[in-house]
Amino acid sequence: MPRNVSTRLPAHWPNNVRYISELVYHSSVPKHIRDFLLSGGSPQASQSMSSSSHPQKSMVLIQRISGASHPANGQHGLFATKKIPPRTLILDYIGEVHCDERPESDYDLSLHRTPDHISVGVDAHSAGNEARFVNDYRGVKSRPNVIFQERRTDRGELRMSVWSGSEPIKKGDELLVSYGKSWWRARQHPDVCDLQD
Repeated sequence: MPRNVSTRLPAHWPNNVRYISELVYHSSVPKHIRDFLLSGGSPQASQSMSSSSHPQKSMVLIQRISGASHPANGQHGLFATKKIPPRTLILDYIGEVHCDERPESDYDLSLHRTPDHISVGVDAHSAGNEARFVNDYRGVKSRPNVIFQERRTDRGELRMSVWSGSEPIKKGDELLVSYGKSWWRARQHPDVCDLQD
């Protein structure tokens, strides 16, 4: 079995999405960009949030959302299984690293933009980990409690990661991030003019 496929699925994992624990590189990623992503800097180059360099998946759980007022009611979210201190690495956003356009995916994050304007993304639409269930804070809370932050692993690989913000996250709280105005604009959200970053 390939090393990037886990045999034990998290609870509430969707049948139509492959669970992976390591990034997968699409053929659209040129070799020089892949080389940079895999080892283009010192391991601590982008780790500015915390001294912890290892994500701890045991801090989170996928749960079905049942609140009628929640914008994702009937879908799933990611919740804290214990108190998470401020500025803590929670987990990496795992998916397929690519350099092609993916306008149909709601699970595609920007990872890097090269000096020659090539965009590199991580798409968890078809394959990913628990981080794909982090929802936007709008309509749920007044502000996000987590952020997406790039970092390099101990091996030097560039990753997009989920970090707690400046306040602790309570056990049972949903992890909520700001998707940003551009995400909502791309989906022609009717209230885009009223959205805050």
